[in-house]
Amino acid sequence: MIVVTGATGNVGRTLVRLLTEANEPVTAVSRKITGSDVPPGVRAVAADLADPASLRPALDGAGALFLLISGEFVSAAADPSGVVGDVLDDAKAAGVGQVVLLSSQGVVTRPESSSHGSTGRSIEDAVRRSGLDWTILRPGGFDSNTYAWAESVRTQRTVTAPFGDVGLPFVDPDDIAEVAAAALRGDGHAGQVYELTGPALTTPRQRAEAIGDALGEAVRFVEQTPDEARAQMLRFMPEPVVETTLAIIGEPTPAERRISPDVERVLGRAPRTYADWAQRHIAAFR
Repeated sequence: MIVVTGATGNVGRTLVRLLTEANEPVTAVSRKITGSDVPPGVRAVAADLADPASLRPALDGAGALFLLISGEFVSAAADPSGVVGDVLDDAKAAGVGQVVLLSSQGVVTRPESSSHGSTGRSIEDAVRRSGLDWTILRPGGFDSNTYAWAESVRTQRTVTAPFGDVGLPFVDPDDIAEVAAAALRGDGHAGQVYELTGPALTTPRQRAEAIGDALGEAVRFVEQTPDEARAQMLRFMPEPVVETTLAIIGEPTPAERRISPDVERVLGRAPRTYADWAQRHIAAFR
């Protein structure tokens, strides 16, 4: 049995499907999950990582755990790594032998940032100390971040964003899920850290063009100033997260712009492009 936390999100939902298609028994975990959220035959368990005891029923009979740590959890928990350590202790006691952690590239590229670096490092350290076979996945920005543009594209055929010509190698969440599935099901992944990126740098302006191409209609790009973007982001993100995010998308380090070979190394194929992601998810922008 493989337990997948964050099972209704952009990575977890695809991972549950991939494992089910491979005939793996799966328990899908999310805070508000129901049986209608998962494929037939998958057990759905509503649990909250912030309450480790709520996760224990999902761990019964499991051999492996996919652990997704949400930004909301990191922001709210007084001691995120301590809570994760408790979850891993419970998992080991239940007979789980393997954990695949979805971490963040920011652990190494923004180590001074509490929101992106130091907290993530402490969680990774808890995984390493767990006594389980572990694999750590460190993606950069997700293609699905551009769902934030969906309403303005639907209503105005417009994208508004800062730093229009700064490129980053955004990654398709489905590629992350495929790497996670490979690590959970295959040999040779224990003790590995995989940095996951897309195949090329893309800018916000280029992503808006790709959405327009998928729609068959022009999408106008309007560049925000950093201050305009900051004010907008502060409506739904804590200030430290906003400042680090603006630094990453505005002045990325060479490491954040590097195209990693790890998706291809694990899957035997190149990562999917942003244009491919846009084509597959264009219904959200119509």
